Parts: sequence; C-alpha cells; structure tokens
Amino acid sequence: MTEGPQQRRDPVDAIIDQWAAVRPDLESRAMEVFGRIYRLSRAMGDRMEKAYQAYGISRGEFDVLATLRRSGEPHTLSPRQLSATLMLTTGGMTGRLDKLEKAGLLRRSPDPHDRRGLQVTLTDKGLDAVDRAVGAGLAVQTAALSSLNDEQAGQLADLLRVLLAGTQEAER
Repeated sequence: MTEGPQQRRDPVDAIIDQWAAVRPDLESRAMEVFGRIYRLSRAMGDRMEKAYQAYGISRGEFDVLATLRRSGEPHTLSPRQLSATLMLTTGGMTGRLDKLEKAGLLRRSPDPHDRRGLQVTLTDKGLDAVDRAVGAGLAVQTAALSSLNDEQAGQLADLLRVLLAGTQEAER
C-alpha cells in the first residue's frame, strides 16, 4: 500500500498486513473496504447515541420519531408501516412505541379507517425532540466528514450508493 500525505495507516491496515503474512494468497480489498465501513459504523453509532441521549432517546427511538417526522403532516403511520420502514419485528416495534408513548413523544389511537388497526402519531413534544435531535445528529456527522472536502464527500456518497445497490441486488 502506498502512503501519500493524506493517507495514514489505520488498524485495518494492520489486519490486512497480518493476513498477508499468513495467507498471501488472499485478495484482501473487500476486507479493507468492509472493515473500514464496519469500524465507521460502530464509531458513528456510538457518537449518534450520545447525541440523542441529550434528548432522552436512543438511536432506535430516534429512528421511530424520525420516520414519523419524515412522513409529513399529520406525522401518522401504522405500527406495521413503521415496522416495515425500520425493518423491525412487531415485538421490537411495540417495545419502542411503549417507551416513546410513556415519554409523551407519540400517541397511539384507533385507526378511523380500520377498526382493527392503530395509528401512531408524533406529539408536539415528540416533534420538538426529533427536530432538535436530528440537528444534533447532523452536527456530529458533519464534524466526522470534516476530514473530507466537498468533492471527496460527494464521491464517497456516490460510491457507497453503488456498493449498497450492488449488495442489495445480490440479496435478491
């Protein structure tokens, strides 16, 4: 690996070197990419969790509130729609909804169009919390991207989009 002025060695490089020493036959490019994606995900997940704690919510709870917020007025979805969007089981969703409802950040009510269904609606308190939390989360993410210029950040976003599409296509 050639090191340039912008390129420092990281823990993934050490892992790659170790594999090269014991298994020089392995092509390790995928390990380099996904090892770094995994480490970035873990590091950013921890940072995001801390940012959301200031608003009394976890990352998972933020996801529920943000999904309702992004749905637009009246910020209402069914538990099934939330579960599908967040790729959660109904049991996992119920636990999150219980906690958020108890905190006054959302409310559940009967669906007027389906007497067997429920609606989940963001409360004013929930709307305020998610709007403040999303700003705090974006500030953390923006700070993390500060080591890249705008062009590099755009290239990275484009490359990750291609990679994500390819992995999703391979799952089908």
